[in-house]
Amino acid sequence: MYKFILFIYFFVITTINCNEIQLPEGFAKSQSTNNWAVLVDTSRFWFNYRHIANVLSIYRSVKRLGIPDSQILLMVADDMACNARNPRPATVFNNAKQHINVYGNDVEVDYRGYEVTVENFVRLLTGRNIEGTARSKRLLTDASSNVLIYLTGHGGDGFLKFQDSEEITNQELADAIEQMWQKQRYNELFFMIDTCQAASMYEKFYSPNILAVASSLVGEDSLSHHVDPAIGVYIIDRYTYYALDFLEKVEVNSAKSMGEFLSVCPKRVCISTVGVRKDLYPKDPYHVPITNFFGSVRPTEIIKNVVNVSLPLSIDSELIDSNEFVPKKRNFNQFYNLFPTNLFEE
Repeated sequence: MYKFILFIYFFVITTINCNEIQLPEGFAKSQSTNNWAVLVDTSRFWFNYRHIANVLSIYRSVKRLGIPDSQILLMVADDMACNARNPRPATVFNNAKQHINVYGNDVEVDYRGYEVTVENFVRLLTGRNIEGTARSKRLLTDASSNVLIYLTGHGGDGFLKFQDSEEITNQELADAIEQMWQKQRYNELFFMIDTCQAASMYEKFYSPNILAVASSLVGEDSLSHHVDPAIGVYIIDRYTYYALDFLEKVEVNSAKSMGEFLSVCPKRVCISTVGVRKDLYPKDPYHVPITNFFGSVRPTEIIKNVVNVSLPLSIDSELIDSNEFVPKKRNFNQFYNLFPTNLFEE
């Protein structure tokens, strides 16, 4: 018991001293330490092939730019890759020439089929998971997380349908995101939606640090891009097609900004009017790297000098109240040899 108490307090005090180290300037300026993505396709049935191509296109991009599968939550209502109508099983294409298989070889779907419900989506965002939910199905974000939320499917003025059987309203979505903010589950959030009347889904947002883009304004439809004759259905929506075309040119060290991304689909090619909401976002999107949301890049600085972490020698205050033991002014020199000596200076 004696050694255990000493170890706990030695660890706490050493941690406090470590926090006093002067970190590189770039590290201190960056408030985000981890990026996450929640990607949701809410549609079923073969004729909605384009919606799974939409979500897998974004999945392909964020994964290529560095966000690991452990930090991507992929919700797919129908598995087109395994559909009996698919002439090329285990593939999903987003281009008529079939040169990009967005299904790939290592897609990790976290919620599939009838697991894609409004309840599960809201529970995922707010962290109110059902007891026993696997860690891989949880959004384990914190106050330093940048979160990308992408939604695609069929929607209308103020709602998005899930599997043609239920819907989430814009107010319910806004309240779920507010819970995220109150529970310190994000630092900055980028909301992206490709559906009819998509802009209606961000109208009710009232939480801070949100940047949002939608494929169409209220009263407008979002249109498909093209049909693949070999598959027989539309295979991608216009907005996501041009968004993917932009993202395919982005590399990990790219200087492209979120401001550039917000204008990837002008009306002459999208036909619908892309909506953008920036009033809740405190930064100029043109000064925000696109990898802040679509990648997993953090400013780093390599230093060659030795960092001095001083070792506390004693504690003047009472460490712990205990009926068995109340240590005071204990000398921690006995632990000195347990650590690399080149990190400490007397």
